[in-house]
This record gives sequence, C-alpha cells and structure tokens, in this order.
Amino acid sequence: MYTISKQFNFSASHIIEGLPEQHPCSRLHGHNYVVELVLAAEKLNATGFVVDYNELAVFKNMIDETLDHRHLNDVLIGPTTAESIAKYLYDHAKHIWHEVISVSVSETPKTNATYRP
Repeated sequence: MYTISKQFNFSASHIIEGLPEQHPCSRLHGHNYVVELVLAAEKLNATGFVVDYNELAVFKNMIDETLDHRHLNDVLIGPTTAESIAKYLYDHAKHIWHEVISVSVSETPKTNATYRP
C-alpha cells in the first residue's frame, strides 16, 4: 500500500455551542488550523503517483474559499469542533479522489483530530 499526505493551513474563528459558560471554547476564539490530507493506493498510476501533489491544489482552493478567515459557525452545519471539521473536509476530498483515507485537523501544535471511516 502506498500513502501520501499533504498539509494545508487556514485561520478561522468559532464558538463551540453547548459548553458551560465558563468553558473557554464557549467564547468566540480562533485557531490557525493545520489540515493533513492522506491518500492511499495499492498501485501507482501510470506516472508513478498515488495522486500528483499538484492535483491537490483544488483542495487548498476549497479551504481558502470556504473556511479561511471565516467564522466557522456561519459556514458549517452542526458542531465546529476539530472532529467535525475533519469529517467535513474528508467528505469534500472523497468526492474528488477515491484514494482519500483520512483527514486530520489540528487546532494547536499539541492537539489533533482525525476522521477515517
């Protein structure tokens, strides 16, 4: 099995609803998110790639156009947790490449949430 991954970045604000008022994430705040897209294939394509990294620019463009410098509560339906963002991005990527196996989202250098079906 061959795997490749690429990281993408975006900045956005959000409020996680349903938390106690004293919880810091219940207030308006933001993150510099790091997203990792992972793709895998049993065989390489005719050029020798799982997917050409240049083809992943469409994923970067989608992130930039829909999430970067946005208030995530205005963009996403449902929770704006890292877990939910990972699933949202996975679903978008999977519509483009069947080779997608997971998407991870980090809000800080010490935290990471991954969606993998």
